[in-house]
Amino acid sequence: MSQGQYIAIRAPPVTLEDIAAQEQRCIFPHFTADTAWELGTRLRARLQRASPKPAVVNITLAAHSQLLFHCATGRGTTADNDTWVARKRAAVLRWHTSTWFLHNKHGGNEDAFRAKFMLGEKAGEYAIHGGGFPIRVRDVEGIVGVIVVSGLTMQEDHEVIVEVIEEYLASL
Repeated sequence: MSQGQYIAIRAPPVTLEDIAAQEQRCIFPHFTADTAWELGTRLRARLQRASPKPAVVNITLAAHSQLLFHCATGRGTTADNDTWVARKRAAVLRWHTSTWFLHNKHGGNEDAFRAKFMLGEKAGEYAIHGGGFPIRVRDVEGIVGVIVVSGLTMQEDHEVIVEVIEEYLASL
């Protein structure tokens, strides 16, 4: 695909109210390994249409960290992408919200974030950069899983997940 053929990922919302509303729109009627496969393959395809830059897609269950989907969108990802996946996933699991919400809530200030939650040396285990998104299921308390994208800008990592979830839910 040449540069002109890529389809841009829309800009994500930046107010906490709009991000929270976005997360509320992305609640699933159910979530299974088949759902993860469908979302993962849709994310991979969408990312390939969005940018020549490679990214990693990761979908896991929350309760016992079972890996349901993991792939790279092309050549060029590194182990660093997987480190970002783990850090974004940890933040979603702890705070039950998207990493984009956390980023905007704390003004992107990682020092203030670390101090507020007294993370100390554990701060490196969490990332408040967009790209980690909670999987919620209607009438189920808490989150059932986490979707993570790592490789593009944090705004694109976040919003591509939302685009694909909205498209998937509209197809049901």
